[in-house]
Amino acid sequence: MPDQIHFLSLAEQNGAIHNELISAIDRVLQNNWFVLGRELSAFEQQYAAFNNTSYAAGVANGLDAIYLSLRALGIDKDDEVIVPSHTYIATWLAVTMTGAKIVPVEPNPLTYNIDPDKIEKAITPRTKAVIPVHLFGQACEMDKVMGLAKKHNLFVVEDNAQAHGAECNGIKTGSFGHCNATSFYPGKNLGALGDGGAVTTNSEKLNEAVRMFRNYGSSEKYYNEVIGVNSRLDELQAAVLSVKLKYLNRWTSERQKIAQFYLDELKDVGDLILPNSSKNCTHVYHLFVIRTKKRNQLQKHLTDKGIQTLIHYPIPPHLQKAYKGLGFRQGDFPIAEELANTSLSLPLWPGMTEDMVNRIAASIREFYNAR
Repeated sequence: MPDQIHFLSLAEQNGAIHNELISAIDRVLQNNWFVLGRELSAFEQQYAAFNNTSYAAGVANGLDAIYLSLRALGIDKDDEVIVPSHTYIATWLAVTMTGAKIVPVEPNPLTYNIDPDKIEKAITPRTKAVIPVHLFGQACEMDKVMGLAKKHNLFVVEDNAQAHGAECNGIKTGSFGHCNATSFYPGKNLGALGDGGAVTTNSEKLNEAVRMFRNYGSSEKYYNEVIGVNSRLDELQAAVLSVKLKYLNRWTSERQKIAQFYLDELKDVGDLILPNSSKNCTHVYHLFVIRTKKRNQLQKHLTDKGIQTLIHYPIPPHLQKAYKGLGFRQGDFPIAEELANTSLSLPLWPGMTEDMVNRIAASIREFYNAR
């Protein structure tokens, strides 16, 4: 069997900046300050500038980023929050943590993102916020989402965990909403060497609220204004992210180049449905997700060829055991269920060689030619 092609490898990406990462980590060790220090402040300013927002607050992870955004906006058990039916479960979990009611809305089957045309039908007098998720790196149609939010006086919290640097109408994702959450999990386009996250906003008041909630509900040490949590991006991860942020645009270009190769080589192959971007929206390809009714057979074929793939996501949130109590049944969100049954994510990461990408595309064509 030929050498295995991993679904994701960080070796090349981190290896290319190894010395810079070591220098950043050593700087933190020399400073002997590990929480809420100068490295975090510097990264927050850099990340806010990257997103064209006034503020960024580093937090412990992406889930906390969504939750703290909702807390800062005052979302509680009396409210309803609109979320995509097709998303990673963290989007739903954050709403549950506030006590608010989850109201799922189906995606556009071509872009996999929440369908703005379906959002308005889900709005009730109790609706307080909507969370558009820029899934797989594809920017949502934020002009439409923001228009609905303004019309119905709703808060918007972008889940930007998979789309660092994506744009809608030339405006960066993570800058549209009132509060916007992201993740720096190692496999993300901008990934730390452990968990991490951030909240971006243009509101000084909301920025201060997030910072208070992330630090035990305290703005001044030992004086606690509200019931908060411990959710702070540490100095080591902030220093690492400052290094990586300098290379993000280059890595994004590499992702888009690999994605374009897939799009060209897999066009009109079998029953494949390839990623499709919304008008005036860009895709930074955190994941390259194809769809086929032969998903399981294709995945086995690729595995036999030494090509690792993953499924994002095999079970939609409404059918997860964790949410059995909400009473949703199979068939309630058929588009999300169809995506769960047909989606397959191909390897795509900075550092992939041309031979790797060629081999993957050729193996997929071989699968269909044999049929």
